[in-house]
Formats: sequence, structure tokens, C-alpha cells
Amino acid sequence: MTTTRLVAARTHPPLIIFIVLFGVALIAALLAGYGMASSPKISWLQTILFASALSVTLFTIMDMEYPRLGFIRVDFADRVLVDSLQGMRH
Repeated sequence: MTTTRLVAARTHPPLIIFIVLFGVALIAALLAGYGMASSPKISWLQTILFASALSVTLFTIMDMEYPRLGFIRVDFADRVLVDSLQGMRH
């Protein structure tokens, strides 16, 4: 079980997955910009909301991929395992 957890923590998707993820984000931004280009007035609210939603989505995906580095942490699960190991030693 420990080996499975360790492999899962150290194994990450290949670089191409991240390239595709950011490529899709870029294409979505380009399509949104193209759709808004036909309007003579810039909708700042729509622009800010779209950029924020896209940024939060990408950040959350990256943060969950590296759970020990970002805001979403798994320290509690690590602490439980360390306590269990110490309990086995005694």
C-alpha cells in the first residue's frame, strides 16, 4: 500500500498533457476574443470573468497535480501515515 501511494505521489502526467491543457486554454481565449471582436464596445466584465475562470481552472488542475506544493494540501494524510508508522515501531 505504501509503495502504491508513493508511486502515485511521484508519478505525473507527461509534459504533452500540460501542453495540450494550455493549448486548449489558448484556443478558448482566442475564440472568446474573436466572438467579442464583433461588438463595438468591450465588455470588461465578460473579459475579466472569462480570464478569471480560465486562470482558476488551470491553477486548480495544476495545484491538485502537485498536492504538496500548492494551496490544496495533503499534509493531514501524511501525518496519519507517519503516526501509524510510529505506532508500528512501538
